[in-house]
Amino acid sequence: MLWIVLGIVAGVIVLAVVGILVLVNVVGGATSKARSLADEFTNLVVSGQTEQAYDNYLHQALKDELDKQSFIDGIASLELDDSCKPNYSSVSVNSENGSNKADITGTLQCSGKSIDLKYVFEGTNDLKMSSIRLRP
Repeated sequence: MLWIVLGIVAGVIVLAVVGILVLVNVVGGATSKARSLADEFTNLVVSGQTEQAYDNYLHQALKDELDKQSFIDGIASLELDDSCKPNYSSVSVNSENGSNKADITGTLQCSGKSIDLKYVFEGTNDLKMSSIRLRP
């Protein structure tokens, strides 16, 4: 009888550990993907490839609100240069009904200045930027 109880307890513990490991890997992978998207986008705007950033990363709803020239002019007004590096203070990812959302906040550290950043990426399979804030 004791062996049966011990076997059941051990089985429950193994299942709990496996469940936790799977959850950590899924969340960690989604967080890593969100951080990678933010890095790719930021590298494009810092290197002056603003049109490509607009075309490839912005969600259509955000493009409807913000035309390409306004986006380009807004980024240009920040006077970004090669010294600018992102420093993310928070990367949170959640999923609801098959739709994923990643909120990324932090700063863009440039020589002599710091720019607050907040990106929101949303989508099902392919995440696109639905919100952006870059503010000195």
